[in-house]
Amino acid sequence: NGGTIQLSLREDYMTSLTRGALALLLVIEGLLPFANPAGMKRALARITQLGDRELRVAGFMTMLTGLVLLFLIRS
Repeated sequence: NGGTIQLSLREDYMTSLTRGALALLLVIEGLLPFANPAGMKRALARITQLGDRELRVAGFMTMLTGLVLLFLIRS
C-alpha cells in the first residue's frame, strides 16, 4: 500500500533526524571539556553551589532558547 510505504519513509526520516540531533548534542556537549577541562571543572563546581530555583531557571532558559532557535530554523 502506498500509504504504508510513505509512513515508513517518514518514520525512517524522523528516526535518522533524531539520531543525527542526538549525535550533534553529544559533539557539542564534549567541546568544552575537550577544549578547556579546567574551565569545565570550575563551571561544574559553580553549578553545585547554585540553589534549586536558580538551576531550574537556568534549565528553563536553556530549553526556551533551544525552542526559539528550533522554531527560527524550521520556519
